[in-house]
Amino acid sequence: PTDVLIDKETDSLIICDRRTGRVVRWSRRSGTTQGEILIDNIYCNGLAMDEQRYLYVPDWIKHEVRRYQLGEKNYTLVAGGNGKGNDTNQVSLPRYVFVDRQQSVYISDRDNHRVMKWNKGAKEGIVVAGGQGYGNALAQLNGPNGIFVDTLGTLYVADYENHRVMRWTQGAKQGTVIVGGNGSGKGANQFSGPWGLSFDRNGNLYVADASNNRVQRFSIE
Repeated sequence: PTDVLIDKETDSLIICDRRTGRVVRWSRRSGTTQGEILIDNIYCNGLAMDEQRYLYVPDWIKHEVRRYQLGEKNYTLVAGGNGKGNDTNQVSLPRYVFVDRQQSVYISDRDNHRVMKWNKGAKEGIVVAGGQGYGNALAQLNGPNGIFVDTLGTLYVADYENHRVMRWTQGAKQGTVIVGGNGSGKGANQFSGPWGLSFDRNGNLYVADASNNRVQRFSIE
């Protein structure tokens, strides 16, 4: 499993079970011994749910992002689906997704070393971070994974191969390093392959530091 979200309406966990190629739902009630398969034959890394309870799932084998109504097998294509590539109507190994209140979908487009934003109903996306080839300059990303967008449209990216978390304000041509960026390592100011990230209500940042087998918490200005 590589991602999980809580469906408060059904008091259940929705889990991306990457190795089995499916999305499953498990009740949080005590005594639950078996999950329910929601989506089969999909190669996902991340999940997102919007306020209307639509589920967004990237398929990194088919290089597309799908939207599902919970309980339905049919889906709507919301990004990609035009094969692997780096055009604005393509993604390449999409890993994680984030959906805002306008149902715009942000995608960590891993092999293109960029984050894309696809507005609702759009046929192509907009590069909102990276897209300058892989590297460690402030205008570049290298294998982006987890992403988060706040209410101001500021984007936070787990920049996996650069061992850092970056912040990109809306419309910016380059980002700023907010934590990490000090090489791979075990120090309190270092990561070794940051994978996912999230914020709590107090604005604290949590980062899954994959190769260090730990979760780090940071207070962000």
